[in-house]
Amino acid sequence: MSNLTSAQIAASLRYATDWLGVYREQVNALNVYPVPDGDTGTNMHLTMQSVRRELDTCDENSMPSVARAISYGALLGARGNSGVILSQLLKGFAEAIRDLKDVSAAQLVHALNAAQKSGYSAVMKPVEGTILTVAREAAAGARGGSAREVLESALRAGHEALQKTPDQLPALKQAGVVDSGGQGYLYVLEGMLGSLLGTPLPAAPTVESYAGEQFETEEFGYCTEFLMSDATLPIEQIRELVTPFGDSLLVVGAEGYVKGHIHTNEPDDLLATVGRHGKMLRTKVEDMSEQHTEILAMAGAAARAEDEMPESGLVAVASGYGLTKLFRSLGARIVSGGQTQNPSVQDIVDAVRSVSARRVIILPNNKNILLAAGKAQEILGENALVVPTRTLGQGVGAALAFQAGVPAEELLTGMQEAASNVTTFEVTRASRSTRIGELDITQGDVIGLRDDELVHVGGSPEDAVVTMLQAAYDGQEILTVFPGPAVTPEALSALTSRLEETFVDLELEVHQGGPDLYDYLVTLE
Repeated sequence: MSNLTSAQIAASLRYATDWLGVYREQVNALNVYPVPDGDTGTNMHLTMQSVRRELDTCDENSMPSVARAISYGALLGARGNSGVILSQLLKGFAEAIRDLKDVSAAQLVHALNAAQKSGYSAVMKPVEGTILTVAREAAAGARGGSAREVLESALRAGHEALQKTPDQLPALKQAGVVDSGGQGYLYVLEGMLGSLLGTPLPAAPTVESYAGEQFETEEFGYCTEFLMSDATLPIEQIRELVTPFGDSLLVVGAEGYVKGHIHTNEPDDLLATVGRHGKMLRTKVEDMSEQHTEILAMAGAAARAEDEMPESGLVAVASGYGLTKLFRSLGARIVSGGQTQNPSVQDIVDAVRSVSARRVIILPNNKNILLAAGKAQEILGENALVVPTRTLGQGVGAALAFQAGVPAEELLTGMQEAASNVTTFEVTRASRSTRIGELDITQGDVIGLRDDELVHVGGSPEDAVVTMLQAAYDGQEILTVFPGPAVTPEALSALTSRLEETFVDLELEVHQGGPDLYDYLVTLE
C-alpha cells in the first residue's frame, strides 16, 4: 500500500460511496447550517454515486481515465450545497493525480491538499466550521510513508477539527451537533481507508433525533441548481450574473460543464438569465420551507411509537419544484427523478423506509421507473405496494385519492381509478431525428406526448399544448398547466389567454415549477 494504482483509487472511491451510504441518514440528522437545505448526507451520497457510475465505465488501468471519471462524475452528480462542495474537493484530488503513473504516500498528501484548495476556491465567502475547515485540517495532518498511514493521520486530524466546529458556528452549538458536511467528508476518507484494509461495511446507526427540528420554519426560498454545457461566458461572469438573485452561491465547472447552486426567491428568473448563455441540461428547484417540514416529519417519525403509526404512507417520484411541492402537500415523501434522471431501486427503497407508516404506496410516475419500483417492492415485501402510474399527471390523480388513515390495500383500487381519469400532455424537444409512425421528427423539434404516446410534432410549445387539448377535450372539468424552467412569463401569459378563450368551460389552474427538460406538463381531468 505504499503506492496506489489507478485501479486501487477507483476501488477506494467505490467503497467510500457504500461507506457513506451506511451513514447517510446519520449525516442528514446533523444538518442545521445555514438552513435546512435538503439532506446533506443524501446529497453527498448522490454525488458519490455519480462518481461511481463514471468509474464503472472508465479504463481503471489508466490514471487519466480514472481522474476524469472522478471529476466529471462528481460535477454531473453534485446535489445541494454540500454535494457541490464535495464535487470540488474531488475535482482538486483528481487533478492532482491525473498525470501520475501511481500515487505515492507523498503524492496522496499533495492530492488531499489540492482537494481542500479546490473546495475553498469554489466558495465566494468561505465559512469556518464547515466541510471546508475539516478538509483543510485533514490535509494539514496527513503524513506517513504509506497510503494507510496518510489516510489514518488525515482522519485523526479531521476528527479533531470536526469536534471544534460547534465552537465556530453558533447554529451547531445551539443544536449540540458537529458539522454535517465535515462528518460526511470524513466518512468518505474512512471508506477509502476501509477499502485498502478490507474492512467490512458497518451496520447503519439508529437515528433518534434530527438537529433541524430545533429551528422554527421560515420562508427560506428555493434551493436552485442548474447544469449547463456550451457556456458562452466564463464561470466568473456567470457567477456575477447570478449573485444578485440570492445567497449560498456556488458556480463551478469541470470537463466543459458549469454547475450552479443558489438559494433564491426568484428561481424562474434566475434560470432564464443563465439559460441565455449556454445549453441548459438539467435544473432542480426545491422549496426549502417544504424540505424543512419534511425534516421535522422525519424527526417525529424517529420517535413515534409503532401503535401511533398511520395506516398508510406515500412515496412519489417527481421533478420540478411545483410538482414536488404539490406531491408533498398531498402527504408524499419525494424521490427526485423522472425522465433522463431515473432513480435507482435503492433510492426508492430508502425513501420507503424513511416513511413512518404501516405500509407505503409507491407512485413511480414514469414508465421507465415502473421496473425499479417493482424491484423495490420485492425487496420491501409486504411493507410496500405500487400503483403503476406511468406519468406525473397520473401520479397527481392517484395522490389526490390518498388517505393516510386508510389501510394501503384498501386505497389501491381508488387510487388506480383516479390515476386513469387523468390525461397527461407533455411538451418537450426531440433529442434526435427519427420517424415514428407517420411523424417525421428532426432533432430540436417541439414534440407533444399524450399519455406517453407521441401525437404532435412542430410549431411552438404553446401550439402543441392547444392542438393536443383540442383533440382530447371531451367535457372534462379541470385543466392544470405546469410550465418548465425555460418558459418565459410572456409565453405563459399568451398560452393561458389562448386556453381561456378556447376552453371556456374548463377550470384553468397554473402552477410554476414543471419538470426539467419540458416546456409544459399539462393535465386534463
